[in-house]
Amino acid sequence: MFRPKLPSMPQPTGRVTPPAVVVEPTTIAPGTPVPPPAPVAPAPVASRPTVQLTPGSALALAAGGGAVVLVVGAVLVSMLLAVAITGVSVALVAVVLRLLVNDMHKGR
Repeated sequence: MFRPKLPSMPQPTGRVTPPAVVVEPTTIAPGTPVPPPAPVAPAPVASRPTVQLTPGSALALAAGGGAVVLVVGAVLVSMLLAVAITGVSVALVAVVLRLLVNDMHKGR
């Protein structure tokens, strides 16, 4: 019951021989000489100057990145607080409504 059933491969009925392949030797012919490669033109020089970071600009870049991280973090935390405050207020309203409905059913 727990042993796998393996498929059986059918055996060939006759004698199987590979097809005969005739390999003929090839002659080596001398090749034509390859011309030398053409000279390559130098790459064009960019018209814009490359940007070089000085210590002052690197510091300003790091400070800007830090400011972006702080602003994004503050926005995300404020959104989380807004959702949490809304959830707590909805829960309080649900408790008050449940108490009011229970009081109405008791006839007070």
